[in-house]
Amino acid sequence: MGAIDRIVASLVKSDVPLDRASLRRAAAVTQPDVAPLAGVAEVEAAVDALVGLGPLEALVNDPEVSDVLVNAYNDVWVERAGVLERSDVTFRSEGELIALVRRLLTPLGLRLDTASPAVDARLPDGSRLHAIIPPASVDGLVVAIRRFSPAVADMDALVRNGAITGEGAAVLVDAVVSRENILVAGATGAGKTTILNVLAASIGGTDRIVTIEDAAELTIAGHVIRLEAHPANVEGAGEVTMRALLRHALRLRPDRIIVGEVRGPEALDMIQALNTGHAGSMSTIHANGAAEALDRLATLAAMAPERVPESALARQIATAIGVVVFVARHGSVRRIESIHRLTSDGFDEMYPCS
Repeated sequence: MGAIDRIVASLVKSDVPLDRASLRRAAAVTQPDVAPLAGVAEVEAAVDALVGLGPLEALVNDPEVSDVLVNAYNDVWVERAGVLERSDVTFRSEGELIALVRRLLTPLGLRLDTASPAVDARLPDGSRLHAIIPPASVDGLVVAIRRFSPAVADMDALVRNGAITGEGAAVLVDAVVSRENILVAGATGAGKTTILNVLAASIGGTDRIVTIEDAAELTIAGHVIRLEAHPANVEGAGEVTMRALLRHALRLRPDRIIVGEVRGPEALDMIQALNTGHAGSMSTIHANGAAEALDRLATLAAMAPERVPESALARQIATAIGVVVFVARHGSVRRIESIHRLTSDGFDEMYPCS
Protein backbone atom coordinates (compact mmCIF):
# COMPACT_ATOMS: atom_id res chain seq x y z
CA MET A 1 0.00 0.00 0.00
CA GLY A 2 1.43 3.37 -1.03
CA ALA A 3 1.79 6.46 1.14
CA ILE A 4 -1.35 8.10 -0.25
CA ASP A 5 -3.39 4.94 0.37
CA ARG A 6 -2.13 4.69 3.94
CA ILE A 7 -3.07 8.30 4.67
CA VAL A 8 -6.50 7.81 3.09
CA ALA A 9 -7.07 4.63 5.11
CA SER A 10 -6.19 6.38 8.36
CA LEU A 11 -8.55 9.26 7.58
CA VAL A 12 -11.38 6.89 6.67
CA LYS A 13 -11.01 5.06 9.99
CA SER A 14 -11.11 8.33 11.93
CA ASP A 15 -14.21 10.37 12.72
CA VAL A 16 -12.84 13.54 11.12
CA PRO A 17 -15.49 15.66 9.30
CA LEU A 18 -15.34 15.26 5.54
CA ASP A 19 -14.36 18.79 4.62
CA ARG A 20 -11.05 19.84 3.15
CA ALA A 21 -9.81 21.92 6.10
CA SER A 22 -10.57 19.22 8.69
CA LEU A 23 -9.04 16.48 6.55
CA ARG A 24 -5.86 18.49 6.03
CA ARG A 25 -5.45 19.01 9.77
CA ALA A 26 -6.11 15.35 10.52
CA ALA A 27 -3.75 14.22 7.75
CA ALA A 28 -0.98 16.45 9.11
CA VAL A 29 -1.34 14.69 12.48
CA THR A 30 -1.52 11.11 11.19
CA GLN A 31 0.96 11.32 8.30
CA PRO A 32 4.19 11.11 10.38
CA ASP A 33 3.01 7.76 11.80
CA VAL A 34 1.40 6.05 8.80
CA ALA A 35 3.55 7.53 5.99
CA PRO A 36 6.66 9.19 7.45
CA LEU A 37 8.30 9.68 4.05
CA ALA A 38 5.26 11.38 2.52
CA GLY A 39 5.34 15.08 1.75
CA VAL A 40 2.83 17.86 1.25
CA ALA A 41 1.92 16.59 -2.23
CA GLU A 42 0.97 13.15 -0.93
CA VAL A 43 -1.12 14.63 1.88
CA GLU A 44 -2.99 16.86 -0.56
CA ALA A 45 -3.53 13.92 -2.92
CA ALA A 46 -5.05 11.94 -0.05
CA VAL A 47 -7.43 14.78 0.74
CA ASP A 48 -8.35 15.09 -2.95
CA ALA A 49 -9.10 11.36 -3.03
CA LEU A 50 -11.73 11.82 -0.31
CA VAL A 51 -13.39 15.15 -1.10
CA GLY A 52 -11.91 16.38 -4.38
CA LEU A 53 -11.43 15.03 -7.87
CA GLY A 54 -8.48 12.82 -7.00
CA PRO A 55 -5.73 12.96 -9.63
CA LEU A 56 -7.88 15.35 -11.71
CA GLU A 57 -8.02 18.03 -9.00
CA ALA A 58 -4.92 19.90 -10.16
CA LEU A 59 -6.15 19.94 -13.77
CA VAL A 60 -9.60 21.26 -12.86
CA ASN A 61 -7.99 24.00 -10.76
CA ASP A 62 -5.68 25.10 -13.58
CA PRO A 63 -7.14 28.41 -14.90
CA GLU A 64 -5.72 27.71 -18.37
CA VAL A 65 -7.59 24.39 -18.71
CA SER A 66 -11.08 24.55 -20.20
CA ASP A 67 -11.80 20.82 -20.55
CA VAL A 68 -10.54 17.66 -18.85
CA LEU A 69 -11.07 14.55 -20.98
CA VAL A 70 -10.54 11.07 -19.54
CA ASN A 71 -10.46 8.49 -22.33
CA ALA A 72 -9.30 5.73 -19.97
CA TYR A 73 -7.89 5.52 -16.46
CA ASN A 74 -4.39 5.93 -17.90
CA ASP A 75 -5.22 8.29 -20.78
CA VAL A 76 -6.13 11.82 -19.64
CA TRP A 77 -6.22 14.83 -21.94
CA VAL A 78 -6.84 18.54 -21.39
CA GLU A 79 -7.70 21.48 -23.57
CA ARG A 80 -5.43 24.37 -22.71
CA ALA A 81 -5.63 27.67 -24.63
CA GLY A 82 -7.71 25.98 -27.33
CA VAL A 83 -5.22 23.12 -27.89
CA LEU A 84 -5.72 19.49 -26.87
CA GLU A 85 -2.74 17.91 -25.15
CA ARG A 86 -2.15 14.68 -23.29
CA SER A 87 -1.63 15.03 -19.55
CA ASP A 88 0.78 13.00 -17.44
CA VAL A 89 -2.02 12.49 -14.89
CA THR A 90 -3.27 8.89 -14.56
CA PHE A 91 -5.37 6.76 -12.23
CA ARG A 92 -4.02 3.52 -10.83
CA SER A 93 -6.92 1.50 -12.20
CA GLU A 94 -10.32 1.86 -13.84
CA GLY A 95 -11.82 0.90 -10.50
CA GLU A 96 -10.31 4.01 -8.92
CA LEU A 97 -11.75 6.16 -11.71
CA ILE A 98 -15.22 4.60 -11.42
CA ALA A 99 -15.16 5.02 -7.63
CA LEU A 100 -14.35 8.72 -8.05
CA VAL A 101 -17.21 9.32 -10.49
CA ARG A 102 -19.72 7.47 -8.32
CA ARG A 103 -18.61 9.40 -5.25
CA LEU A 104 -19.27 12.65 -7.11
CA LEU A 105 -22.69 11.47 -8.28
CA THR A 106 -24.01 10.05 -5.00
CA PRO A 107 -24.76 13.41 -3.28
CA LEU A 108 -26.62 14.49 -6.43
CA GLY A 109 -28.96 11.49 -6.37
CA LEU A 110 -27.56 10.25 -9.69
CA ARG A 111 -26.24 6.86 -10.70
CA LEU A 112 -23.92 5.30 -13.25
CA ASP A 113 -24.39 1.60 -13.98
CA THR A 114 -25.40 -0.74 -16.80
CA ALA A 115 -29.05 0.27 -16.39
CA SER A 116 -28.10 3.95 -16.62
CA PRO A 117 -24.79 4.01 -18.54
CA ALA A 118 -24.55 7.76 -19.17
CA VAL A 119 -24.96 10.72 -16.84
CA ASP A 120 -24.70 14.51 -16.79
CA ALA A 121 -23.95 16.32 -13.55
CA ARG A 122 -22.98 19.74 -12.25
CA LEU A 123 -20.07 19.71 -9.81
CA PRO A 124 -20.04 21.98 -6.73
CA ASP A 125 -17.82 24.56 -8.47
CA GLY A 126 -20.24 24.77 -11.42
CA SER A 127 -18.20 22.59 -13.79
CA ARG A 128 -20.14 20.10 -15.91
CA LEU A 129 -19.35 16.39 -15.85
CA HIS A 130 -20.46 13.84 -18.42
CA ALA A 131 -19.62 10.17 -17.90
CA ILE A 132 -20.45 7.10 -19.98
CA ILE A 133 -19.66 3.41 -19.40
CA PRO A 134 -20.17 0.12 -21.26
CA PRO A 135 -22.29 -0.99 -22.98
CA ALA A 136 -22.72 2.57 -24.28
CA SER A 137 -18.93 3.09 -24.28
CA VAL A 138 -16.94 0.38 -26.03
CA ASP A 139 -13.58 0.60 -24.25
CA GLY A 140 -14.54 1.48 -20.67
CA LEU A 141 -15.47 4.53 -18.65
CA VAL A 142 -15.12 7.87 -20.45
CA VAL A 143 -15.36 11.18 -18.57
CA ALA A 144 -15.50 14.75 -19.87
CA ILE A 145 -15.41 17.76 -17.53
CA ARG A 146 -16.12 21.24 -18.86
CA ARG A 147 -14.62 23.63 -16.34
CA PHE A 148 -16.66 26.46 -14.94
CA SER A 149 -15.08 29.75 -15.99
CA PRO A 150 -15.92 33.02 -14.24
CA ALA A 151 -17.86 35.32 -16.52
CA VAL A 152 -16.10 38.09 -18.41
CA ALA A 153 -16.67 41.25 -16.38
CA ASP A 154 -18.55 43.33 -18.94
CA MET A 155 -18.82 44.41 -22.56
CA ASP A 156 -15.75 46.63 -22.20
CA ALA A 157 -13.71 43.52 -21.35
CA LEU A 158 -14.89 41.87 -24.58
CA VAL A 159 -13.76 44.92 -26.53
CA ARG A 160 -10.35 44.92 -24.81
CA ASN A 161 -9.97 41.20 -25.52
CA GLY A 162 -10.72 41.73 -29.21
CA ALA A 163 -13.91 39.63 -29.08
CA ILE A 164 -15.96 42.50 -30.54
CA THR A 165 -15.43 46.03 -31.80
CA GLY A 166 -16.61 49.05 -29.87
CA GLU A 167 -19.30 49.72 -32.48
CA GLY A 168 -20.56 46.15 -32.26
CA ALA A 169 -20.63 46.33 -28.47
CA ALA A 170 -22.76 49.49 -28.62
CA VAL A 171 -25.23 47.74 -30.95
CA LEU A 172 -25.62 44.84 -28.52
CA VAL A 173 -26.04 47.04 -25.45
CA ASP A 174 -28.70 49.03 -27.31
CA ALA A 175 -30.49 45.78 -28.24
CA VAL A 176 -30.58 44.72 -24.58
CA VAL A 177 -31.72 48.10 -23.29
CA SER A 178 -34.42 48.38 -25.97
CA ARG A 179 -35.69 44.93 -24.94
CA GLU A 180 -35.04 43.01 -28.13
CA ASN A 181 -35.23 39.22 -27.79
CA ILE A 182 -31.73 37.90 -28.49
CA LEU A 183 -30.57 34.44 -29.62
CA VAL A 184 -26.83 33.72 -29.32
CA ALA A 185 -25.69 31.04 -31.78
CA GLY A 186 -22.42 29.19 -32.17
CA ALA A 187 -20.67 25.85 -32.03
CA THR A 188 -19.63 23.98 -28.89
CA GLY A 189 -17.05 25.95 -26.92
CA ALA A 190 -17.53 29.13 -28.96
CA GLY A 191 -18.30 31.21 -25.87
CA LYS A 192 -22.11 31.43 -26.07
CA THR A 193 -22.62 31.35 -22.29
CA THR A 194 -19.96 34.01 -21.78
CA ILE A 195 -21.73 36.31 -24.26
CA LEU A 196 -25.07 35.63 -22.57
CA ASN A 197 -23.60 36.61 -19.19
CA VAL A 198 -22.20 39.83 -20.65
CA LEU A 199 -25.47 40.73 -22.37
CA ALA A 200 -27.39 40.12 -19.15
CA ALA A 201 -25.06 42.52 -17.33
CA SER A 202 -26.61 45.34 -19.38
CA ILE A 203 -30.12 44.62 -18.08
CA GLY A 204 -31.49 47.25 -15.73
CA GLY A 205 -31.48 46.41 -12.04
CA THR A 206 -35.25 46.77 -11.67
CA ASP A 207 -36.10 43.93 -14.08
CA ARG A 208 -37.08 40.59 -12.55
CA ILE A 209 -35.13 37.88 -14.41
CA VAL A 210 -35.83 34.14 -14.36
CA THR A 211 -32.99 31.95 -15.66
CA ILE A 212 -33.60 28.40 -16.86
CA GLU A 213 -30.65 26.08 -17.41
CA ASP A 214 -29.88 22.43 -17.94
CA ALA A 215 -26.79 22.98 -15.75
CA ALA A 216 -26.52 26.29 -13.89
CA GLU A 217 -23.68 28.36 -15.37
CA LEU A 218 -25.03 31.89 -15.65
CA THR A 219 -23.74 34.41 -13.13
CA ILE A 220 -26.16 37.32 -13.35
CA ALA A 221 -26.47 40.03 -10.72
CA GLY A 222 -29.71 41.75 -9.78
CA HIS A 223 -33.26 40.53 -9.21
CA VAL A 224 -32.66 36.97 -10.45
CA ILE A 225 -34.53 33.69 -9.87
CA ARG A 226 -32.43 30.68 -10.94
CA LEU A 227 -34.07 27.44 -12.10
CA GLU A 228 -32.19 24.27 -13.07
CA ALA A 229 -33.35 21.08 -14.74
CA HIS A 230 -32.68 17.78 -12.99
CA PRO A 231 -32.64 14.19 -14.24
CA ALA A 232 -34.52 11.40 -12.51
CA ASN A 233 -32.90 9.98 -9.36
CA VAL A 234 -31.89 6.35 -8.78
CA GLU A 235 -35.55 5.43 -8.21
CA GLY A 236 -36.52 6.97 -11.53
CA ALA A 237 -38.36 9.86 -9.87
CA GLY A 238 -37.76 13.57 -9.44
CA GLU A 239 -37.08 14.53 -13.05
CA VAL A 240 -37.51 18.25 -13.76
CA THR A 241 -37.43 19.05 -17.47
CA MET A 242 -36.62 22.29 -19.24
CA ARG A 243 -40.21 22.35 -20.56
CA ALA A 244 -41.58 22.16 -17.03
CA LEU A 245 -39.26 24.94 -15.86
CA LEU A 246 -40.33 27.22 -18.69
CA ARG A 247 -43.94 26.76 -17.69
CA HIS A 248 -43.11 27.41 -14.04
CA ALA A 249 -41.14 30.51 -15.04
CA LEU A 250 -44.22 32.09 -16.59
CA ARG A 251 -45.93 31.89 -13.20
CA LEU A 252 -43.04 33.61 -11.40
CA ARG A 253 -43.83 37.06 -12.85
CA PRO A 254 -40.67 37.47 -14.96
CA ASP A 255 -39.85 40.65 -16.83
CA ARG A 256 -37.26 38.72 -18.81
CA ILE A 257 -36.62 35.00 -19.26
CA ILE A 258 -33.10 33.76 -19.97
CA VAL A 259 -32.74 30.16 -21.18
CA GLY A 260 -29.12 29.06 -20.88
CA GLU A 261 -29.39 26.85 -23.95
CA VAL A 262 -32.33 25.54 -25.95
CA ARG A 263 -31.65 22.02 -27.17
CA GLY A 264 -34.95 20.13 -27.24
CA PRO A 265 -38.74 20.46 -27.43
CA GLU A 266 -38.61 23.25 -24.85
CA ALA A 267 -37.87 25.43 -27.90
CA LEU A 268 -41.62 25.58 -28.55
CA ASP A 269 -42.36 26.75 -25.01
CA MET A 270 -39.63 29.38 -25.27
CA ILE A 271 -40.95 30.69 -28.60
CA GLN A 272 -44.44 30.98 -27.15
CA ALA A 273 -43.13 32.69 -24.01
CA LEU A 274 -41.28 35.26 -26.10
CA ASN A 275 -44.52 35.97 -27.93
CA THR A 276 -46.53 36.59 -24.75
CA GLY A 277 -45.08 39.74 -23.27
CA HIS A 278 -41.56 38.90 -22.07
CA ALA A 279 -39.60 41.30 -24.24
CA GLY A 280 -35.86 41.43 -23.72
CA SER A 281 -35.45 37.69 -23.16
CA MET A 282 -32.41 35.71 -24.32
CA SER A 283 -31.12 32.22 -25.04
CA THR A 284 -28.33 30.34 -26.80
CA ILE A 285 -28.41 27.58 -29.40
CA HIS A 286 -25.88 25.35 -31.14
CA ALA A 287 -25.62 26.35 -34.81
CA ASN A 288 -23.06 27.13 -37.49
CA GLY A 289 -24.56 30.47 -38.48
CA ALA A 290 -27.42 32.89 -37.91
CA ALA A 291 -29.78 31.40 -40.52
CA GLU A 292 -28.95 27.88 -39.35
CA ALA A 293 -29.82 28.94 -35.79
CA LEU A 294 -33.40 29.74 -36.77
CA ASP A 295 -33.70 26.53 -38.79
CA ARG A 296 -32.51 24.53 -35.79
CA LEU A 297 -34.85 26.40 -33.46
CA ALA A 298 -37.75 25.41 -35.71
CA THR A 299 -36.55 21.79 -35.82
CA LEU A 300 -36.29 21.61 -32.03
CA ALA A 301 -39.74 23.16 -31.61
CA ALA A 302 -41.14 20.55 -34.00
CA MET A 303 -39.91 17.83 -31.60
CA ALA A 304 -42.65 18.82 -29.14
CA PRO A 305 -45.73 16.56 -29.12
CA GLU A 306 -47.93 19.55 -29.87
CA ARG A 307 -48.21 19.83 -33.64
CA VAL A 308 -47.81 23.41 -34.85
CA PRO A 309 -48.08 23.96 -38.62
CA GLU A 310 -44.74 24.83 -40.18
CA SER A 311 -45.98 28.16 -41.50
CA ALA A 312 -47.38 29.16 -38.10
CA LEU A 313 -44.14 28.15 -36.39
CA ALA A 314 -42.11 30.24 -38.84
CA ARG A 315 -44.29 33.28 -38.11
CA GLN A 316 -43.95 32.78 -34.36
CA ILE A 317 -40.15 32.57 -34.61
CA ALA A 318 -40.05 35.72 -36.76
CA THR A 319 -41.96 37.68 -34.12
CA ALA A 320 -40.20 36.04 -31.14
CA ILE A 321 -36.56 36.61 -32.13
CA GLY A 322 -35.33 40.14 -32.82
CA VAL A 323 -31.55 39.73 -32.91
CA VAL A 324 -29.26 36.78 -33.62
CA VAL A 325 -25.64 37.02 -32.44
CA PHE A 326 -23.22 34.55 -34.04
CA VAL A 327 -20.07 33.67 -32.09
CA ALA A 328 -17.17 31.48 -33.20
CA ARG A 329 -13.88 30.15 -31.91
CA HIS A 330 -10.64 30.33 -33.88
CA GLY A 331 -8.10 28.27 -31.95
CA SER A 332 -7.97 29.84 -28.51
CA VAL A 333 -9.67 33.05 -29.70
CA ARG A 334 -13.43 33.42 -29.27
CA ARG A 335 -15.16 36.35 -30.87
CA ILE A 336 -18.52 37.66 -32.07
CA GLU A 337 -18.54 37.25 -35.85
CA SER A 338 -21.72 39.12 -36.71
CA ILE A 339 -24.96 40.57 -35.36
CA HIS A 340 -28.19 40.19 -37.33
CA ARG A 341 -31.65 41.69 -36.93
CA LEU A 342 -34.50 39.48 -38.03
CA THR A 343 -37.03 41.31 -40.21
CA SER A 344 -40.14 40.21 -42.07
CA ASP A 345 -37.98 39.94 -45.20
CA GLY A 346 -35.25 37.86 -43.57
CA PHE A 347 -31.93 38.86 -42.03
CA ASP A 348 -30.50 42.35 -41.96
CA GLU A 349 -26.86 42.31 -40.84
CA MET A 350 -26.64 45.07 -38.26
CA TYR A 351 -22.91 44.96 -37.82
CA PRO A 352 -20.07 42.68 -38.98
CA CYS A 353 -17.79 42.38 -35.98
CA SER A 354 -14.78 40.47 -37.26
